[in-house]
Amino acid sequence: MSRLVSIVYKPQDAPPSEDGYTRVPLQEARLVAGYGIEGDAKGGHPERHLNIMSAETVQTLGGEGFRTSPGQLGEQLLLSGVAVDSLPFGTRLQIGEAACVELREPRTGCAKFEQHQDRLRQEAAGRLGRMAQVVESGVIRVGDPVKVL
Repeated sequence: MSRLVSIVYKPQDAPPSEDGYTRVPLQEARLVAGYGIEGDAKGGHPERHLNIMSAETVQTLGGEGFRTSPGQLGEQLLLSGVAVDSLPFGTRLQIGEAACVELREPRTGCAKFEQHQDRLRQEAAGRLGRMAQVVESGVIRVGDPVKVL
């Protein structure tokens, strides 16, 4: 069964970190339609509210030397048993009882990703998951089931 295995976010009131890459793990979060994770400084972009990756891909990238602690690849939600990179754009995922997200564009990485990883983003091309929009609000918890709709 597919599951949510990790939630991380950047709190709106977080002081700048030394490396400029603040990520805080959560056991539970509220997804807000049209925004993303409640209280997340990265939320609210009109087209992309979340970065979602597959746990299996993260494991592969870790074997290639990428830093893969929760959030270190820039992901906010990590799903096990869901091949996020191979799902078509527009696919909806139900997480937990009520929350629903729609997969949008592929994640490509950025200069901050390269700086934090000390590697070129092209080395992970096509394997950084999808940007997603929250279409139905709801509370999500680590361990929640994930359904491809």
